[in-house]
Amino acid sequence: MKAHLQAHLRNQVAVLFFLWPVATALVALPATVMAQPAAPALRSLEVTSDDGLRAGAELAFTVEGAPRARVDLRINGVPRNIALRETERGVYTGSYTIKRQDRISPAHPIRATLRLRNRSITVNYSFPAGMANAQVAPPALPVAVLKIERFSVAPIEKVEPGAELKFSLNGLPGGSAEVEIPGVSRVPLREVRPGVYEGAYTLRRHDNLMPSRPIVASLRVGDQTVKTNLTQALTADAKPPVLRNLTPREGEAVIDRATLSISATFDDAGGVGVDPKSVQIRVSGRNVTADSDITAQFFTYRADLPPGRHTVDVSARDRAGNAVRKSWTFDVVVPVGAMPVTLPLQITSHANNAIVEGGSTLVRGRTAPGAVVDIQVHAVAPLAGLFGVSQDVLTQKVQADANGNFSFSFSPQLPLPGTRYELTMISHKADLSTESRLVLFQKQG
Repeated sequence: MKAHLQAHLRNQVAVLFFLWPVATALVALPATVMAQPAAPALRSLEVTSDDGLRAGAELAFTVEGAPRARVDLRINGVPRNIALRETERGVYTGSYTIKRQDRISPAHPIRATLRLRNRSITVNYSFPAGMANAQVAPPALPVAVLKIERFSVAPIEKVEPGAELKFSLNGLPGGSAEVEIPGVSRVPLREVRPGVYEGAYTLRRHDNLMPSRPIVASLRVGDQTVKTNLTQALTADAKPPVLRNLTPREGEAVIDRATLSISATFDDAGGVGVDPKSVQIRVSGRNVTADSDITAQFFTYRADLPPGRHTVDVSARDRAGNAVRKSWTFDVVVPVGAMPVTLPLQITSHANNAIVEGGSTLVRGRTAPGAVVDIQVHAVAPLAGLFGVSQDVLTQKVQADANGNFSFSFSPQLPLPGTRYELTMISHKADLSTESRLVLFQKQG
């Protein structure tokens, strides 16, 4: 009986020990955990770059995983996490621009972490093979490198309707180029050879040419643009410049006065203009170049000269190398009783070759009381290979007052900077007449 009781007790203890682990497991597993779904999924990572792993390259990421989660990427060598945004259900995207101080190695993984409520999953991914050595288009060249080496036009015989302007530009290849003709058109240039751009434009009768503004070429490569002006003449410059408006005039008898002004203007119509450094002036054999006021438009020399015959000798070249030389003589005389009486005529408001502003210009002078003065004003616009404009500005008669004073004004229709105004005044009274000339220049700019 005792043995039977001991065997029964042993069986009860064995049953209790068999059930104990099950009871423990049931107590340790909360009901909420038992009801949760499986761990969130992180299925794939795609990464692309527009310039490998170089500084300045943009990395683009696309991750697929469980929806409505938060996804972050961690790249060794980048000091911060890269957060992605869910752009469609279960698809997360983002980007990162590599900084110069970043140290990214393709040997290190990209660690992606997806968090959904209180669960998370982390997966390591590798960079695509060859990304570190990706070949892409070179970056945009800096402005200092982008330049126009040469901009030229094939010279034409005459600027007129029907003439064809052929432009050529040399610069960096692979860009887009054009020429702007002020008041006319924009002319696209085509790259005919690497770095060589060409284009043409035929002048039309209705073109509104603007000679005061330069012809400009522009070259664009990437997001950089550079421009340059055309510096050569549109017409072939084979003609030398001409000296006009000589003062004193050829053979003129000048009554002795304290200071005599010797001057002339340079006319290089259709050319590229006179080079002031080439001008040489001699008066009665003496070199007075250093004592003269010289520009590309005129020269003026002032000095006291003794009575007698004097010779002026002037030489110059235009910027195309065409040379000019002009000599003339005049006489300085001392008035004596036997000399015929002359009619005085003097300009009191402007010196010869003076600069005037735009708008109306007032000229004042003095002659004999009651004398009639015939006035002509002629304007010659600067050409220098562009589109010249010449016009008669004023033809008028004025009468001097009782003191011999007179005045007049003129307003050009087209006051272009650098325009030369040639004024001729002839005073008449009784049987006497006296002529005087004055040259003025429109202010530049």
